[in-house]
Amino acid sequence: MTFDFDQPISRQGTNALAEDGFENYLFGAEPLVPPLQVPATELVSMWVADMQFAAPEAAIGAMRERLGHPIFGYTMNFDDQLYDAFGAWCGRRYGWRFEREQMQISLGVIPALFGLVEYVCDPGDKVLSLTPSYGYFKHAVVQRDRVFETSPLRKKEDGDYEIDFEDFERKVRDPAVKLFFLCHPHNPTGRVWTEDELRRMAELCLSNGVKIVSDEIHCDLTRTGVTHVPLAKLFPNSKDIITCMAVSKTFNLAGMMIATVIIPDPELRATWKRRHYPLVNPLSLAAAVGAYTEGEAWLEALRQYLDDNFAFMHRYLSLWLPKARFQIPQATYLAWVDLSAYFDDSINLTRFFLEKAGLILEGGDMFVANGAQHVRLNLACPQMQVEKALKKLTTAITASRSSAAIVRH
Repeated sequence: MTFDFDQPISRQGTNALAEDGFENYLFGAEPLVPPLQVPATELVSMWVADMQFAAPEAAIGAMRERLGHPIFGYTMNFDDQLYDAFGAWCGRRYGWRFEREQMQISLGVIPALFGLVEYVCDPGDKVLSLTPSYGYFKHAVVQRDRVFETSPLRKKEDGDYEIDFEDFERKVRDPAVKLFFLCHPHNPTGRVWTEDELRRMAELCLSNGVKIVSDEIHCDLTRTGVTHVPLAKLFPNSKDIITCMAVSKTFNLAGMMIATVIIPDPELRATWKRRHYPLVNPLSLAAAVGAYTEGEAWLEALRQYLDDNFAFMHRYLSLWLPKARFQIPQATYLAWVDLSAYFDDSINLTRFFLEKAGLILEGGDMFVANGAQHVRLNLACPQMQVEKALKKLTTAITASRSSAAIVRH
């Protein structure tokens, strides 16, 4: 079976955040001044974490079948279809199993984060996470009147990241810290945490009474040969590890708004059921069941295509921007690039590349802390788009350095 990931698909006019809504989302109350003059047809979108690929027929066909029933009323996850499909998926791919009653449904991982902060923490309590960090970790905490505490990752000479366990242990011992948000695999760096790292983080949290939300939304998107280990699998007797997974990243179904949240603690689960929005889009439920049941071949082809995109990007940067520090990530479809050799931290890279090149990406300042002079690009797109984006990136940097040299002269 073959799948065409090279086919370009325009999303303009579909209310897609990636193309139609980037200015408001990226710049909010600070719009571009003057307004962007680049024609929409010349913009290249490489930012928000969804794919420029058609969703698999496994999901689309399941939705098509559900459309055969003409009633789309209030729907909940009453039967075992999703549990059977998702549970088999986790058992087959990760050797991890959980009870049906532990699996809850959310309108996405982000709504789950917002809810869990409220259910676990009181106002003024602290939530710990590693930085650079997925921005919604912070949003979920501060918008619920809790305190966001960070433990910065250390960047090694080779560009890889590691946990500063001395700092982490000091932070997690704070009695005010009640919850740890773990991004596993990590966004934006693409690290897949080792079993030793996972055990050490979890043991420090659990021994200090800190619950863990393990956001594993990127777990299916590892590079070839890299294995993901669910944190909860390592601690099967713990009720204090909540696991979030979803079809959204894996099968490009983010707009369907459905995620699975595994909650072993009966008391927390009861709170979730009492307070969390229980309804689900019937098409989303069908799509998730279809994707987990029949979508594995598509995913394996996608993973190979992403491997090729990352290899292409690595070769391109090595040739044209040799001072850029870039490691192919162990997981995700997101490239995290250190451009500190070309920029100081006074430059807003999101604005710079949009204004100078019509390239929509996310600068490191959007990832809470210690991401300055970095950019994140989404490589889940046809390779011709990756090449076009990298040409824009290179041209903008080269022109900027030439202009600076002229001014200095």
